[in-house]
Amino acid sequence: MYPELFTLNLPLVGSLTVTSFGVMLWVAMLAGYWVLRAEFARLGQAPVAVDVLLAGIIGGIVGAKLYYLVLHLDQTAQNPAASIFSRAGIVWYGGFIGGFLAVTWVLRRRGIAWGIGADAVAPALALSYAVGRVGCFLVGDDYGRPTDSFVGVAFPEGFPPSTAGNLRGFGADVDTAIPDTEVLAVHPTQLYETALSTIFFVMLWRLRGHRRPRGWLFGVWMIMSGAGRFVVEIFRAKDDRFLGTFTVAQAISVALLVAGVVLVTKLWRERAARLQPAA
Repeated sequence: MYPELFTLNLPLVGSLTVTSFGVMLWVAMLAGYWVLRAEFARLGQAPVAVDVLLAGIIGGIVGAKLYYLVLHLDQTAQNPAASIFSRAGIVWYGGFIGGFLAVTWVLRRRGIAWGIGADAVAPALALSYAVGRVGCFLVGDDYGRPTDSFVGVAFPEGFPPSTAGNLRGFGADVDTAIPDTEVLAVHPTQLYETALSTIFFVMLWRLRGHRRPRGWLFGVWMIMSGAGRFVVEIFRAKDDRFLGTFTVAQAISVALLVAGVVLVTKLWRERAARLQPAA
């Protein structure tokens, strides 16, 4: 893998390491902006794309960091400054919640109906997530449990390396005869999510022009994203299985899926009621 691409020596700033994750994060933002601009241009609101993108970035970073700090409360309490300003902590669901609130606020200020704006954002979310997960793969983060199958990938320089010791720390079932320092092949769950989210993007992109209730497309994304993440989490190496065999991310995934089903059902019922002829 390629966690670090190169190092720049800048005046005043000093040494700055450019990571593959950071680069892919920027590519994900650009990909999301391309979709946002296309969708808001189709709605005659092209300038709004920049506001939505900035709100999503700022709200997403703040939300991701807060989620990470709460999830690792012990570490945060021991050294708050280090936890807050470290590069770690870009947690997807925290970022989604923070970005959702910030984008909703922007849409309201710009006088755009939430359903219209949310439908424009849905394909951008799917594509950005797909690209961003490639960054996780390149840096060796968020990988899965050990596997002997042909899809297995070893992360000797991962974050952290996929050694037997680290995997045991994540609660993975590793043969006790294997030394802690041995690097093992694991499920590349980052690429599983990239593949799924790419499929979701293609589906949403094709559906975006169809006549549907406002907000319907975003609800469909919620359903697909929640279901996809729930399945991928089965293969993840995680130490946050506080709910029996389920991870915190799986619990949030179920909530997202249910919320999507409720939203889509509600929108269809309201549409059917409007189209029903008066008695």
